[in-house]
Amino acid sequence: MSLLFEIASVASRSHRTLLQDAAGLMALVVMLLVGLHIPSLI
Repeated sequence: MSLLFEIASVASRSHRTLLQDAAGLMALVVMLLVGLHIPSLI
């Protein structure tokens, strides 16, 4: 149970950083998908 408590504690302390990381991850996914679809557009 202490592992779940520790994860919750870290998530509550770094809420803003987690949001920024999620935004960065979404940007990488979009770039990956665009990069994979460029050859089919040409």
